[in-house]
Amino acid sequence: MIIIDAKTVKENFIQVDGNKIRYLETGHSKNTLVLVHGLGASAERWSNTIPYFAKDYHLIVPDLIGFGYSDKPLVDYTTDFFSDFLRKFLDSTGIEKPNILGSSLGGQVAAEYASGNNKIKKLILSSPSGIMKQSTPALDAYIMAALYPNETNAKNAYEMMGGSKIKVDPKIIEGFVERMKLPNAKMAFMSTILGLKNAEIITNKLKGINVPTLIIWGANDPVIPVKYADEFVSSIKDCRFHRMDGCGHTPFVHDPKAFANIVLDFLKSS
Repeated sequence: MIIIDAKTVKENFIQVDGNKIRYLETGHSKNTLVLVHGLGASAERWSNTIPYFAKDYHLIVPDLIGFGYSDKPLVDYTTDFFSDFLRKFLDSTGIEKPNILGSSLGGQVAAEYASGNNKIKKLILSSPSGIMKQSTPALDAYIMAALYPNETNAKNAYEMMGGSKIKVDPKIIEGFVERMKLPNAKMAFMSTILGLKNAEIITNKLKGINVPTLIIWGANDPVIPVKYADEFVSSIKDCRFHRMDGCGHTPFVHDPKAFANIVLDFLKSS
């Protein structure tokens, strides 16, 4: 597991519908930025960007229900379930008018939460799911790693998801394997996969987003190819787009400084 600096980042737990939810918190600004991770990940996925964001924002970084070190109840992990969870989590923490940044599954969850919702300031989506319905070899490798969590499978999956010859931090691999061996982790992962497959394409919900939005996509993303950005950009009323060349599915991991600068420029713009 990647170690977060306990001197600057606090680990908290909160109850949401009777489930213990873990989240990280840092920064002292009056402006809040919530970071929402993707499928099979945890708050640690944002480790490389947290130091950049914490200078200007109060950061709230949850482990989504079913993932990381949050509880994993026996439920159907649909996109509606995750969106409702995000609402209840933010209500429970007393956060008002945050900015929200979501990656992959977290991007779809954030987008669904933002649809018709005036309780957020700005929205940033990094390679969000919600349009693509067929699988890709990189996603297949990731599913295999989740079902059979070992160093070889996880290393192969993360190298494929990088979209280029990007070296994967061994701590990322170790953390994934550790989390996927937790009770109910595989169930939550596969239930989420099925929930994504059975969900309606997100296009109509995107039309209900009325806050300024930024889409960031890795040019070499092999999990959700950048071609799927078009429908997001064209469906959201006030939307900007930035393609990060040389990056795969998680540009905030591959080039955290450049990613953070893009996000901060957008958040600070009028």
